[in-house]
Amino acid sequence: MEARTSKTTVHYVEHGSGRPALILHGAGVDHRESEACFESAFAGASGIRRIYPDLPGMGRTPAPAEIRSAEDVLSVLLEFAELVSGGEPCLVVGHSAGAHFALAMAERRSSRVAGLALVCPLLPGIRDVPEHRVVAGSGDLGDEEFRGYFVVQTPGMLERYERFVVPGMELADEAAMERIAERWELESGEGAPFGGPMLVVAGRLDSTVGYAAALDLVDRHPHATAAVLDDAGHALPHERPGLLRALIQDWVDRVPR
Repeated sequence: MEARTSKTTVHYVEHGSGRPALILHGAGVDHRESEACFESAFAGASGIRRIYPDLPGMGRTPAPAEIRSAEDVLSVLLEFAELVSGGEPCLVVGHSAGAHFALAMAERRSSRVAGLALVCPLLPGIRDVPEHRVVAGSGDLGDEEFRGYFVVQTPGMLERYERFVVPGMELADEAAMERIAERWELESGEGAPFGGPMLVVAGRLDSTVGYAAALDLVDRHPHATAAVLDDAGHALPHERPGLLRALIQDWVDRVPR
């Protein structure tokens, strides 16, 4: 499916019906990774329409020259959300760089966001990032990207990586991503704390963004639940699906309240 915004045409897939949930993948992949992880995470939640876009410069969503920064990507996502939500406030979920944009969407247009979930969020002020450490497997499976991404390096995780991560990596517009990455931080001070139900999930072994900065969000946002999962890295949605499902279900249950 496609939705035409003022800057680009966004490719997306969706499943289910009910309240819209916009689910944003991380950098360098496409909707297939988030779809593979969050379809199972939402398995126990009824009445949710899950919408998985390809971010600009990734998957089948082009990033023309006018998209030069994270602010430009954010403007695309805000416009896309209005197009696909039917005017109903969305649940917004993001993994990694997708969480960076999800947080900005909630802080800047809180009335359009019913709930916010951030998994291994990319944030300004990253600190205390641990060294990469393998907790399961021999450590010699797969390619360098796999070995640097997963801390659970079993044949099953390798199969998920090759099936759901690699295809998106092969489609990424490297030039566009580099252009946007040069201005990846979003303008500070433009958004108020999000007052709705919020979930923050981080991996204790996340050697990409760590977990310390994610915990800072609890003090800023009044209805945030935070969890730091052991034996999980930046690929947490793959590595700890059962616990992520429970946390997502609790978060979805909090939205109507």
